[in-house]
Amino acid sequence: MKAHVFVKLKFLLVVFMVLFLLPINVYSQDLPEIKAAGVLRHLGIPYANFVTGSGDGLDIEVIKGFATYLGVDYQFIESDWSHIFGDLTGRHAQRGENGTQLLGTAKIKGDIIANGMTVLPWRQNVINFSNPTFPSAVWLVARAESTLTPIKPTGSVLTDISLVKRSLEGYSVLTLKNTCLDPALYQLSETRADVRSPDEKLKLNEMAPAILNQEAETTLLDVPDALIALEKWPGQLKVIGPISGQQVMGAGFRKNSPQLLEAFNHYLKIIKNDGTYNKLVKKYYPSVFIYYADFFNQ
Repeated sequence: MKAHVFVKLKFLLVVFMVLFLLPINVYSQDLPEIKAAGVLRHLGIPYANFVTGSGDGLDIEVIKGFATYLGVDYQFIESDWSHIFGDLTGRHAQRGENGTQLLGTAKIKGDIIANGMTVLPWRQNVINFSNPTFPSAVWLVARAESTLTPIKPTGSVLTDISLVKRSLEGYSVLTLKNTCLDPALYQLSETRADVRSPDEKLKLNEMAPAILNQEAETTLLDVPDALIALEKWPGQLKVIGPISGQQVMGAGFRKNSPQLLEAFNHYLKIIKNDGTYNKLVKKYYPSVFIYYADFFNQ
């Protein structure tokens, strides 16, 4: 084979491999393409009362309203924590030891993530978040009969967190990697606790039932899930105290969808100002106003 023919074939092979590895990206990139396609694809993971798994939830109703505001149809696409960033951006990602870790390519399936996703620095390297939609924090929760006792708030969140961590020595605590309950986010390895991160695919909304089934003595829960767990199993759980400072949740967007993000922030402002948003929050999280009234009165 002549040299120039070999070089040409090699070049074509490289081009083919590059094209093969690129994420499939058929339509709906930013706002103009979404309007042209006539559908807004909502990526969500069944979690707490944001996406209940029964066709409703706070984020389901918010994104349905946003689709109506845009004048397009609404489509829900279920995902999971291992795939949701790839489903949105075309590139899987997770938290690594040194920050954000990008993984393999994927087919883009949706336009917006909304399922009570906590804003974390490593996630901000992967996607853009909307203005805050919900307040949160991570609490340590134990079974009611546990010998651990709730701390007495000191007025300083940092001091409260330190008190909770010091109380953990010798206790088992259930965590979940690559979520807002990842033990590495809160330096739990320094507490001398028995930190457990199940290899099986335990879901966020299965953490409270897991400690009730005595798979561990305590668990980390974010505020929305903790509120639901306390209502669902009254008298069986107790909050020991905070593991994190205040956090916020938001909807997630591709880095190349700035117009869609801007439109959502505008829509969110409208429904907050006219009271629609707080009505939806009261429907799905009535007790959150006891803890975070200031957030919803801004």
